[in-house]
Amino acid sequence: MKYIVGMVGVSAGMVMNMGIAAVAWAEQPLSVVYPPDGHETTAAQIFLIGTAPPAGEVTVNGQPIERSAAGHFAPSFPLQLGENAFTLRYQDQELVLRVTRTDPNPTLPPGTGFAEGSLAPAVDIARLPNEPICFSAIAPAQATVSVSLSDQSIALLPQPSSVNLPPNSAVLTFSNQPAPSPTTTYQGCIAVASPGDLGVPEFQLTLNGSTIRQSGPSRVSVLAPAQVEVVEVTADSGTARSGPSTDYSRLTPLPKGTQASVTGREGEWLRLDYGGWIRASETQAIPNAALPRTLIRSIRARTMGEWTEIAFPLQAPVPVTVQQGNRSFVLTLHNTTAQTDTIFLNDDPVIERLDWQQAAPSQVQYTFNLKSAQQWGYKLRYEGTTLILSLRHPPQVKSDSLAGIRILLDPGHGGPEDLGARGPTGYPEKEVALIVSQLLRDRLEARGATVIMTREGDIDLYPQDRAALINQAEPTLALSLHYNALPDDGDAVNTAGIGTFWYNAQSHSLAVFLHNYLVTSLDRPSYGVFWNNLALTRPTVAPAVLLELGFMINPDEFEWIINSAEQERLADALADGIAAWLQQQ
Repeated sequence: MKYIVGMVGVSAGMVMNMGIAAVAWAEQPLSVVYPPDGHETTAAQIFLIGTAPPAGEVTVNGQPIERSAAGHFAPSFPLQLGENAFTLRYQDQELVLRVTRTDPNPTLPPGTGFAEGSLAPAVDIARLPNEPICFSAIAPAQATVSVSLSDQSIALLPQPSSVNLPPNSAVLTFSNQPAPSPTTTYQGCIAVASPGDLGVPEFQLTLNGSTIRQSGPSRVSVLAPAQVEVVEVTADSGTARSGPSTDYSRLTPLPKGTQASVTGREGEWLRLDYGGWIRASETQAIPNAALPRTLIRSIRARTMGEWTEIAFPLQAPVPVTVQQGNRSFVLTLHNTTAQTDTIFLNDDPVIERLDWQQAAPSQVQYTFNLKSAQQWGYKLRYEGTTLILSLRHPPQVKSDSLAGIRILLDPGHGGPEDLGARGPTGYPEKEVALIVSQLLRDRLEARGATVIMTREGDIDLYPQDRAALINQAEPTLALSLHYNALPDDGDAVNTAGIGTFWYNAQSHSLAVFLHNYLVTSLDRPSYGVFWNNLALTRPTVAPAVLLELGFMINPDEFEWIINSAEQERLADALADGIAAWLQQQ
């Protein structure tokens, strides 16, 4: 995990660049890895990660700070809005850092006016006839706010209980509580029956006898039902989301070739007829296309190597959603009506029974009751208008060997630009992740496993490239090995331990088992188990887990992380845990 960047050090009062220290106890001048001088943050506190020779005292703004036996430190300090100065001293060395805390809330201008950037919608939008079109703005309390649009005036009323949600990353510091908004949000909606371009909304604010008007940043239109646009997914795996930005949650990826009608637009995003949103750049319009609707009749399953393929012949490649459960795999076809009388499904290595129902007038739901609680991977693709679902067979695991098992190991980060987190000496996550991955590789190969490494050296690999390697290799399981850091408002001194991250349900058992196994066998603290939407946890072809094996920024845990004997013990425990999990399935 990457939060720590930059490093500065001082010697005899002079600021200097520091080289990377390969061992925790290396004697080096007073230095701070994080934050860099001039850092800006919205957090209410900041930690200072650094080191100095262990003998002697380090002070921050005149107050002594605690350090590890090797001389490392990571104290946290509160931040006031604006610039905060921290003066660090060790003997005759001095270092001054300036950190600026900015207010994350919109700021009202002096006098009468809207908060900058608060007028919504902020991008061009299109909605269906009679669908609510909502407007909002942040303005002073006691103001009168309205919007004019296409000869209509819409009153925007103050919302009495507005709250702000913290970012998703707040759960990493266990501080994800909502907070009352310090500003007043005004909101109102209309519904328009007639299609057409409604133009640019004009916002009006009146306060203490003064009135200002401001044009909105977007145009508003209503779609014509008789001229529905149909699009086709052109990306290999279309990223569907619950709303029109990357802030919204991912839904089941849409296979290439999926077709759907457009029921709304918001900026660069399209709302598809089944409810998901997708970037327009991942689609292309199909001229003169009819609404994608299909019947489904017979279904056929067959064994193809280590996969069972189920073919769903359709008239159009419609959107799909998937939900994995305990001993179940549920596939929903949207815009589909069943005329099914016959399904061909022999006794199968994965499937116990297939049930189906017309769950809604335009949804057919297929429930695969599985022979095992552990699922090993799935794939979805369209061949023309036929949907192919592939379910992976369980591996054959020997009691005394991992022969026949393929394991992909992904050492986190790499290359000159992606160091990952850095410890108090500046030692980077990318190096220790590679060392431990190579130690683990050797142990797994000694047990008979085939190991695929995403990198063997210090090379750049984007997360999507690593995920593509998982999809290409189709391993039995995939592990991404990392070391951790925290957002600015974290407590670096008191946060430590093993964390595991999973996304697809088929990966949950592996994540929990490895987490508990490492914590128990190595007597390490537990940071926890997290469901997390990460590039290296999203692949569906195999159980995929990302491990954070300790906190680089914790002064004491850092010394454990880079201890070569402890790295050997960690690799042993990982290999033992992987083998134990496989053998209990």
